[in-house]
Amino acid sequence: MKNLFAKIAAAGLFLLAPVIAQAAEGYSTANVNMRAGPSTRYPAVAVIPAGSSVEIRGCLSDVNWCDVEFYGGRGWVSGQYVQALYQQRRIYVGPQYYRPLGIPVIRFSVDNYWDRYYRNRDFYRQRDRWSRGPDDYYSDRDNRDRDIRDRDNRDQDNRDRDRNWRDGDRNRDGDRDGRNRDRDRDWRNRNGDQDGRDDNRRDERRDGDRRPDRRNFDCRPGDPSCDQ
Repeated sequence: MKNLFAKIAAAGLFLLAPVIAQAAEGYSTANVNMRAGPSTRYPAVAVIPAGSSVEIRGCLSDVNWCDVEFYGGRGWVSGQYVQALYQQRRIYVGPQYYRPLGIPVIRFSVDNYWDRYYRNRDFYRQRDRWSRGPDDYYSDRDNRDRDIRDRDNRDQDNRDRDRNWRDGDRNRDGDRDGRNRDRDRDWRNRNGDQDGRDDNRRDERRDGDRRPDRRNFDCRPGDPSCDQ
């Protein structure tokens, strides 16, 4: 009876034990970026030197990208840069070799994967946008950058208009001041000429009204004017 209970308990522990993930040993064929997702548009998390050994934890069925482990770090590498040993020869990892190599087919989720491996990374704060896919993320970023550029251009246009407005005001003020100065100068010139003509006319009137002094005449004896 005790042996029966022991067997049942052992069977229960076997059923509850976590499934050990399959993995295959691979080698990088070039200095390749290990990325935070299965696309060259995801952030790079490390560089795997050419010839380095990696553990292939799984690959996608629809695109040839594999989840690999390198020096304790995790990330994604394209299968065209990873080789594995198959029947005594190295082959590039592809969907046709997943089963023979013992590589499981897996799925990718930004939320789950990044929560597990990238909580301390700067890009983790933007996982909500990344979760829609890198194309949507870059589209949002491009739109945001375009909005910023448009706003900067509008601000620059406004500054240019303000500068032109100020320059125009200064020019108009300068022209107005110049015209005022010209009018003042003309006014002074006209008044100066008028004053000169008035002085001349006054001098002429004084000269016309001036009577000769009788004392300036030499009277001759018998001249009637000398008796006055």
